[in-house]
Amino acid sequence: MSAQVTVSTQSPDLESNRLSYAERNAPYWRRNLAVCVFGSFTTLVSLSMLLPFLPLYVQQLGISSSSAVIQWSGVAFGATFLGTAVTAPIWGHLADRYGRKPMLVRAAIGMAIVMSLIGIAHSVVELVALRLTAGLIGGYASASIVMIGTQAPRMRAGWALGLLSTGALTGNLVGPLVGGFLPAWVGIRGTFFVGGAMIAVAAVATILLVREDFDRESDAKDRAAAKAGSSATSHHFLIVTLLLTAMMVLLANMSIEPIITVYIGQLGVPTDHLARIAGIVMASSALGSMLTAARLGALADRVGSWNVIIGCLLATGLVMVPQAFVTQWWQLALLRGLMGMTIAGLLPSIARLVRHSVDEHHSGKTLGYLQSAQFTGQVVGPLIGGLIGARIGLHEVFFVTGSLLILCAGLNQWARSRNPQQAV
Repeated sequence: MSAQVTVSTQSPDLESNRLSYAERNAPYWRRNLAVCVFGSFTTLVSLSMLLPFLPLYVQQLGISSSSAVIQWSGVAFGATFLGTAVTAPIWGHLADRYGRKPMLVRAAIGMAIVMSLIGIAHSVVELVALRLTAGLIGGYASASIVMIGTQAPRMRAGWALGLLSTGALTGNLVGPLVGGFLPAWVGIRGTFFVGGAMIAVAAVATILLVREDFDRESDAKDRAAAKAGSSATSHHFLIVTLLLTAMMVLLANMSIEPIITVYIGQLGVPTDHLARIAGIVMASSALGSMLTAARLGALADRVGSWNVIIGCLLATGLVMVPQAFVTQWWQLALLRGLMGMTIAGLLPSIARLVRHSVDEHHSGKTLGYLQSAQFTGQVVGPLIGGLIGARIGLHEVFFVTGSLLILCAGLNQWARSRNPQQAV
């Protein structure tokens, strides 16, 4: 009889000692990180390699007017980011309920299929619709951030997210380079089939190598307990501030895209070399970010995310200003590279702070909102930059975006002072 009493009183203790999601997946996070870095690199190479020949493909699909080609190319390119911005929170919420690995597999398989279908598009409307679909059902890099952000140990999260960011940045840098020569070998349509095959390789690697210990019943009980206790909105102002900051980071980085060729032309670069020089200047930012993303993420692990976020916002805002006064294209390239180095610490540190500001069972959904904010900035940034450049002046684009980043630094310092216990 006494033995039975002992068992019944120990059962609640066993229930309370249940391992968290991060603890259960501690043996797997390094291997999962390696696969996610590879998958993020592969998918972003495939998505970005169409940049050099997108206008040519639009022409092949029956658009002849040069202005219409430019317009449709912009719509087709931005459609993917718009789709991802809309669905990232939904996929993050489903990751909380059904596991992170299914979201990775879904994104990889969906993107592999859609990328291949783009190669057989018959009209520019189909091209835009398929690019939008790729964003709606894809988002491998976003799903990777949700997985690694929730699995990596607290003291290694910044480094892990920084390394993941490096893989994505490298993909965005290498993609246009691959797209510059691949169509000459396999044709423009064949390039999309190659891209689909690359993503399919990432899908196979994800299915075979990624491990996840996800207990749906156990995690559902924990979500209910978390909802009854501390809510995910307990740091509402902090989360909103971080989401706004993430949007501003991408907005500032992308604001120069519509004006860069015209701006470089005003620096005396011959027309025949404009496209090549503009490509070098654009790549400078990504190259700078590749060099420092993992290091600044690791720095956030040591000195805290707030310090890195506020410091990088101030540094990036200040580096924006001299870009308005350059007299040679190489000066702009150097400053964009330096800006890439300072801006690289922001997104991993923001994701790390977001992850530690909500309970574990809302982390996927909240990180999904973070991805949505980033892609919103990626869509809005070029629109604002183009509008300011056309209505006010090219130099003012740098002044406005630099000022926004410095204001964001002040906003984050205020949020930090309101949440002194959030010192991660």
